[in-house]
Amino acid sequence: MIIGVVGGGAAGFFAAIHAAYSGHNVILFEKHRKVLSKVLISGGGRCNVTQGIANANELLKGYPRGRSFLKKVFTHFGTTDTLSWFENRGVPLKTEADGRVFPKSDDSRSIVSALVNEAKRLGIRVELNRGVESVETLTPGFRVRGKDFSERVDRLIVCSGGSSKREGYGFLEKLGLNLVPPIPSLFTFNTPETELKKLRGLSVPSGHIRFEGSKLNYSGPILITHWGLSGPAVLKLSAFGASWLHEKSYQAVALIRWDADFTPEGLLQALQAYKSNHPRKIIHKNPLFGLPARLWGFLASVAEIEEELKWEAVSKKKINKLIENLFKFSLKISGKTTFKEEFVTAGGIALDEIDPNTLESRKYPGLFFAGEVIDVDGITGGYNFQAAWSTGFLAGKSSTIEEL
Repeated sequence: MIIGVVGGGAAGFFAAIHAAYSGHNVILFEKHRKVLSKVLISGGGRCNVTQGIANANELLKGYPRGRSFLKKVFTHFGTTDTLSWFENRGVPLKTEADGRVFPKSDDSRSIVSALVNEAKRLGIRVELNRGVESVETLTPGFRVRGKDFSERVDRLIVCSGGSSKREGYGFLEKLGLNLVPPIPSLFTFNTPETELKKLRGLSVPSGHIRFEGSKLNYSGPILITHWGLSGPAVLKLSAFGASWLHEKSYQAVALIRWDADFTPEGLLQALQAYKSNHPRKIIHKNPLFGLPARLWGFLASVAEIEEELKWEAVSKKKINKLIENLFKFSLKISGKTTFKEEFVTAGGIALDEIDPNTLESRKYPGLFFAGEVIDVDGITGGYNFQAAWSTGFLAGKSSTIEEL
C-alpha cells in the first residue's frame, strides 16, 4: 500500500513515520525546499516540544478551539508519549518551571534530526518543491497533482498546516470539504503612539489584562515593546480572543492591572499607610509593590503627580488616579503583529468533517487530516506541537488499517 502525506512539518513527519512503522510505502510531499522549518525556528531556536502536563483535562485548557475533539485524540497519544518517543530516539528533554518542555541541548536541530533520521531509517520518500495543487478521488485511492508531478496513492494524509489566507486550502475546498475561515491567533498588540512605548523592554512578571466590553481576561507576564504589548498573558488573550478581535478589526481597549493581586481597596489601604509612615519621601523616587522604577514613575506621571512631590503633599484626587492606573490602566489597541516564533491560525477543516477517533474524512474514506490544517489551535507553550504530534500519530496509524 502507498500512503501519501501532504506537508513536511511536525504533523506531516510524525504522520509519515507512524504510517511507515506498519511497513507501507510512504511518500511525503513538501512544497518548499526544506522540511520542518517551523520546528527549527520555534522557541527561539530551542523548540518547545510539548507542555509538561500529563493530565489530559488540564492540558486541554490550553486549546481555545477543538477541546472535545482533541480529548479523544489525546487518549491515543499524549504528552508522556511525546516525551518517551523523543527520548527513546536519543533526544533528552527537560521541563522548565513554567511547564514548557525543551531538548536538553536547547537546540531545535536535535528534534529535527530525530525526525529526519527516523524517516530515513524507515525509507520514507521525501519529495521537496512539490506543492500539491489538486487531489482527485479514485476508486480506490487518490491522485495527487502539482506542478510537473502526479502520483497515485492508496491513502492520503493532509498535514498542509494553517494559512492566514483561504487560498491556502484551495485543493481541499475543491473536494467540497467545509472550511472554517482562517483567522490569525497568537499575536501581539499594536498600540498607537503612546508614552508607554518609552518603557519598551520592560516587563512585569504577574500582570493581568482584559478587554473592555469582553469577559476575556488572563494573568501572567506582560512585556512592553516598541510597537505595543507582548508576553504570555497577551499571547494567551490573543488566542482565546481571536474571533472577538477579528470581528472588531483588531480595534479594542485593553485594561491592564500591573499585578494580578491588586484590588482598589488593598491599593488604597497600602498607599495611605505608606503616606502616613513616609510622608517626606518623594513619590516618583520610591517605587512600591515591587514594580519596576520606570513603570512606577510613568504611572505616577500619568496621575499628574509632579516629579518632586512628596507623599505629605499629594492630594486624594491624585492618589485615586494612581490607584486607577495601577489597577485598570487603559490602553487603546489598534492592530496586531505576528508572534513570529509560533505563527498560528485559527480555523481550517471543520471538525464535523473528521472522525476524531481516526482523523479520517467522513466524506472520503482513506483521506486523513493532521496538524494545523484542522480547526484546532493552542496557546504558546508547546500546545500546538503537542496537537501536531498527537494528530500526526493518530492519522498515520489509522491510515494503515487495511479495511476502512
